[in-house]
Amino acid sequence: MGEAIVVGITDAAVTRRAVDWAAQRAVERRQPLELLAIVGGAVGAVGEDSLVDAALAQAVELAEAEASRIASTGADVRTRVERGNPVAKLLDASTDAALLVIGSDYQGSGSRAHRGAHGLRIAAGAHSPVVVIPDFDVTGRAGVVVGVDGSPVSEKAVAFAAAEADRLHEPLIAVAVWTPLEVPRNMGAYPVQYLENMEKLTGEALGLSLAGLASRYPDLEIVRRVERGYPSHIINELAGTARLAVVGSHGRGALARFLLGSISQEVLARLETAAAVVR
Repeated sequence: MGEAIVVGITDAAVTRRAVDWAAQRAVERRQPLELLAIVGGAVGAVGEDSLVDAALAQAVELAEAEASRIASTGADVRTRVERGNPVAKLLDASTDAALLVIGSDYQGSGSRAHRGAHGLRIAAGAHSPVVVIPDFDVTGRAGVVVGVDGSPVSEKAVAFAAAEADRLHEPLIAVAVWTPLEVPRNMGAYPVQYLENMEKLTGEALGLSLAGLASRYPDLEIVRRVERGYPSHIINELAGTARLAVVGSHGRGALARFLLGSISQEVLARLETAAAVVR
């Protein structure tokens, strides 16, 4: 995995938000930034030479304009233009990237923007962590939310979220959610001991997942949340007031790498804030 942050750019309005987010991170973490524009669709696949040349020229102009726009940030930025399938090209780019950043035209609850499969496919198939930036302003929000379940990929998500929270000088909101079993009809209610035990066990698992963070990030405020319910619902609720939400991909193996877990899928489907999928 390389050091660069790669941003997939298009002529969509959300591109500016994605580039701005990535540029700030690149400067603060002293990472190179690459703006990648891809000529795809019918033109990129089978277009006539003149059409392809015109599209490539527009893509070069777009990339250079974005690079010029963020020049004042001091980011070490370079541009690249490619022709082909956008999803495949972004997945290829993630192989040598430290982070892949893409924009989504989703504008929050009530948005008419269609959240197609491309973002999910990219987040599922990427070799690097992926950050998806929605097309709305998160200024004034606070905190980095991370879903914790004790799995190996969850540990990576916690590490990513803690580093981001420390960088942003925001609290880390670590949430572990337990989902109760369905109550048998003849019981009517959950036994109190069952509820108490699940709460306790989930809290203990959360504590283990966060062990060592305080010594690594002595100035980081860590907020621990143990909740009862369905994980994606709780994470999305907390993400509604946060600057970033972080989840693990739960993909394993050559085939599983292209499948997102249900929780990460549902977090991306609602996209209450910028969301990172870590593997």
